[in-house]
Amino acid sequence: MSNEEFRAALSRLAAGVVLVTAQEPPLDEDGRGEDVGMTATAFMSVSLDPPLVLVSLRNDSRMDDLLAEQPLWAVSVLAESQRHIAGRFAMKGRISDRLLFEDIPYVRGEVTGAPLAGGALATLECRTEQRVLAGDHTLVIGRVLSAAVPSGDGGPLTYFRGRYRQLG
Repeated sequence: MSNEEFRAALSRLAAGVVLVTAQEPPLDEDGRGEDVGMTATAFMSVSLDPPLVLVSLRNDSRMDDLLAEQPLWAVSVLAESQRHIAGRFAMKGRISDRLLFEDIPYVRGEVTGAPLAGGALATLECRTEQRVLAGDHTLVIGRVLSAAVPSGDGGPLTYFRGRYRQLG
């Protein structure tokens, strides 16, 4: 089986789209660390008791490197109207995330300090419990410390056959 065959087969699996965020530790005592974000479709609930979720991160990506050091992170479940956010944070090869957050409404998580996207269908704040190497990715299992449903409006943003989609 080739990589292309594998990718084509799994592209037929619809997935929800989330924004994973964290804050880099500050460089000095007076500063605030830079916010970092990435779009993910490999995200799932793992356990109700205790409340655990899992996100898959490409090895050596900026988020993988950050979450190896920073145990606190957050997830915003994106609504269908937030396709632009998903696209923005899915860009590869960017140097800084500072500009990516500039015109996106968000609040800071009370537990993690990470940005939580305004208008998200749900938000979760997490602390890493376990990291599992799996091929070219790391599976990060996080304990959910806080969960909210700030917006009940709209449907979920999904990813299917290589494109962002809406249900219906």
